[in-house]
Amino acid sequence: MPRSCPPEFRRKVLDLVAYGRKVAEVARLLGISDQTIYVCRRQHLIDTGQLPGTTGSDLSELAAARKRIAELEAELAIHRRAAG
Repeated sequence: MPRSCPPEFRRKVLDLVAYGRKVAEVARLLGISDQTIYVCRRQHLIDTGQLPGTTGSDLSELAAARKRIAELEAELAIHRRAAG
């Protein structure tokens, strides 16, 4: 399971729990841990403004920024080696 679940997967998990299925049953059905369901639920509450925290869209932007920074640092290292 990835570090954060995709929105469509999170929606499926939360719908199953909302319709009355037990967390353990949903976890077993989808082959995930109970904790994953609780993480999905918490992230949904953050995304809807019911809990404080970093929203999913902010996390996506942050991941993209970190990736770009790593690319730029690698490019800079190449140029430094070439100049040296």
